[in-house]
Amino acid sequence: MGWFDFVRSPAGNAVETLRIPLFPLNTVLFPGTVLPLKIFEQRYLDMAAACLKENSPFGVCLIEKGSEVGAVAEPHAVGTLASIGSWEMEQLGILMITAHGGRRFRIIETRNGPDKLLEASVELLAETGPTPLPPERQRLLPLLRRIVDDLGKERLPEPHRFEEAEWVGYRITEVLPIQNLAKQKLLELDDPLSRLEILEKYLDQRKLLG
Repeated sequence: MGWFDFVRSPAGNAVETLRIPLFPLNTVLFPGTVLPLKIFEQRYLDMAAACLKENSPFGVCLIEKGSEVGAVAEPHAVGTLASIGSWEMEQLGILMITAHGGRRFRIIETRNGPDKLLEASVELLAETGPTPLPPERQRLLPLLRRIVDDLGKERLPEPHRFEEAEWVGYRITEVLPIQNLAKQKLLELDDPLSRLEILEKYLDQRKLLG
């Protein structure tokens, strides 16, 4: 099945799993995010080359212990698939890419591959389909629309799905000036409505909503 496998959970349900290289970072990638990355370590240059050749994803996880360079870092268990959009290498040995956030996943197990590249078997987290933005959360939209206008379409490309709870929650969370660990906790939430409730309370406390 290529990159994908299907296994059975203890409850008997089919679980979609994936074998991917991991790119632990000091940032949180959300579904739908466009993240510019500068790659210079050989292990990640090789990873990117393989992903481009095979049209396959890699995983982005927030670092729990360790650093981005050098020894293998320990990642948080929940991360996001990333596919490479544009890329360029204006300087030999330095690759600039845009990573596009896809589905969330949970790490099942990891192993150290060649050249200290962390590889993992991951379980793709279930998708419930688009959840409509509830009427009581519409007050989040004026702020988000201003953010979208300020950052532009390159940073927040279309389509802009202001009517979807997931999209609104992810877009607000990714730009908030909060600690990465708080963003990680919001990424891990399965319920998009709970994410919106937390965001609204946070923004209300800081008088950022009309």
